[in-house]
Amino acid sequence: MVRAGVRRLLDIRRTRLSLALVGLWLLAACVAVRQANEVLDRPQDRRLPDLDAWLGPQGVLHLPGSLYDTDSRGTTFSGTPFAGWVLRPLTNAAENALGVAWTIVTLLIVAAIGVLVAYALPAFRTRRARLLAAPLIISLLVLSLPVRGNLSLGQLSLLPVLLVLPALLRPAPGKLASIAAGAAAALHPAMLLFTVYLWMTGRQRAAANTAGTFLAGTALAWITMPRDSYTYWVHHVAGAGLGGDADALSNQSLHGLMLRIGLSGPLEIGLVVLLSAAVLWFGLPRAVAYAKDGQALLGIALAGCVMVAVAPVSWQHQQLWILLAAAGRLGARQTDRMVWPVAVFMIMTFDSKTLIWDKLSAVRVIADNGPLLLAVASACAVPFITKASAKWTPQAMPQGVATQSRFSWIPALPFGWRPLSRPNLLLELLMIRVGYQAYSFIRASVPDQRRVAETHGQQIIDLEKFLHVDVERSLNHFVAKIGWLENGMNFFYETFHFIVPLTILAILYVRKPAAYRSARTVLSVATITGLVGFWLYPLAPPRLMPGYDYIDTVHGVQDLNNPDFGALTKISNQYAAMPSLHVGWSLWCGLMILAIAPKGWRWLGLLYPVSTTLVVMGTANHWIMDAVGGAAVVTLGFAVQYMLTGRSAFSVEPPAVPVPAPAGAGSGGKAAEAINTAAPPRAGESVVITRSLESKRDDTDPRDDSDKQPASHK
Repeated sequence: MVRAGVRRLLDIRRTRLSLALVGLWLLAACVAVRQANEVLDRPQDRRLPDLDAWLGPQGVLHLPGSLYDTDSRGTTFSGTPFAGWVLRPLTNAAENALGVAWTIVTLLIVAAIGVLVAYALPAFRTRRARLLAAPLIISLLVLSLPVRGNLSLGQLSLLPVLLVLPALLRPAPGKLASIAAGAAAALHPAMLLFTVYLWMTGRQRAAANTAGTFLAGTALAWITMPRDSYTYWVHHVAGAGLGGDADALSNQSLHGLMLRIGLSGPLEIGLVVLLSAAVLWFGLPRAVAYAKDGQALLGIALAGCVMVAVAPVSWQHQQLWILLAAAGRLGARQTDRMVWPVAVFMIMTFDSKTLIWDKLSAVRVIADNGPLLLAVASACAVPFITKASAKWTPQAMPQGVATQSRFSWIPALPFGWRPLSRPNLLLELLMIRVGYQAYSFIRASVPDQRRVAETHGQQIIDLEKFLHVDVERSLNHFVAKIGWLENGMNFFYETFHFIVPLTILAILYVRKPAAYRSARTVLSVATITGLVGFWLYPLAPPRLMPGYDYIDTVHGVQDLNNPDFGALTKISNQYAAMPSLHVGWSLWCGLMILAIAPKGWRWLGLLYPVSTTLVVMGTANHWIMDAVGGAAVVTLGFAVQYMLTGRSAFSVEPPAVPVPAPAGAGSGGKAAEAINTAAPPRAGESVVITRSLESKRDDTDPRDDSDKQPASHK
């Protein structure tokens, strides 16, 4: 009974959905908590500087007195007088308590924006898809530069976004939504562009209510704070002179770009006006056209991109609209559709130094102005697919479905998540860059636990002595005595770790695309498991064990008492030794070589992991038990890949042969399936199925057919 109950529990799709939802929301919560902790852990003089400027001395607002008086730290309130009037109730709030509450409220605003975006995206038609997409979108928003800028500065810029979204997303917004949009414009005057957008999309009454609310809020601020209103609207020209230097990289507007390239004076002003008029002329009608096409979120995003480009200042914390441009659809295949969102996410999440290496300084200007160029391109040039286009529905992709290989009690990936075709190359390169950045960030974020790592190192030494495998010291001293061997191992250690896996991935991508996907899954699972090992079991490598005379042949002598060593640990975690991903990745490479190389070259599949193991020990960077750990995480990667797909990572699927559609396929969703009919599948092989997605393009269809399986799968 227990076994049958567990089997039913694991087989129920609702259970899978619940587990996925819990996992995604836990991920979103962890990301949010980490970002909040990073902000609130800063020293008092560096935490929430803009909020401190709003509060002023003794933790109260600059009232009485001018909002725009410079405080002791040189910071100035940069919001509108209406924003200062709204903040009047905070005059009695303590700064520390307000900082915590402000950070929590900002994260709640991000969560609300994420939910609105998930329900507005046309790609998620069913309630199930939206439930799964919402926490993922929230996580991506929290990681983006605009949200991180809001959190770190204590800014108010996300609140106007939340206030204006309901009015823009609804075909006929109510009076309350229009008033909220007007309040958003009173808080951030550049939002007035959305009033024009509402008018052009046929919502004239909402546009009038929005404009009226803006005028009422601004007039109220003039009445209650005339001096500050004059300073903001007249002296600083609608706040253009507040908030910092306009030529800073954080100002991603056309005005900021012109100043950064050295233009100033009347020439700069005239050029900005001309370029802004061009962006408005081309961008705003495009936004309206996509909104009338039924892509409300894309239309809003493009209008927001126009606003970012033409505003006098568009600080980093005001650029969330650019990230929403990822809602557009590009590409004919399903994998092609992911290139644009990933590219947008990278530009709006990584800084320019991360995206472009220092050696490519010739394109530094492009990287530094990436958000602005992305905004202008999105608004004026990128040919997003319309619903009337035949490309709206992606082309079919060959899918692999397990037959007898998968264990019945293991929930495998659903049909449609096991493509066998060659993935998009640009998407793969972007994902490799994102994955490596995440790997480096997590590895560097592991807490520096020197004493714990040294204690674990002593445990490893004792275990190896008990097993009589403590060969690292003898090998290390032998290598250090032979100059050419030491130099060769150092070069091997620093070079081949990345070059060889990337080369093998490239060969698999070109020659065996289905095997490439499986091999990539194995490598990803092994790497993620390795990161967990770094976190749970910090381990000092031989070269950093005090009291032992290991020779660090790669880095030289490391003085643990030198302050520079502490700075080095902030760049790269020095105690990430268990498991050894050098050995794990090399074992993965060796197995792939054995699977795809000609017979005369398969000996390299044995030589490379053995050589890597000798190198990491000879250079005193890993213990032999680290190598065992590396082999274990790769083995786990192969096991997970097999359980998810039901086929070996080395299997090569035969080409699909089209056959007539099965009986019972309705006209509204014709299923053209292809089954390999050359020979019946044997145990352990997979059936190749191709399903066309020629269903009706009705994004409002309330039916959820995701639980249905194709006939061949049944």
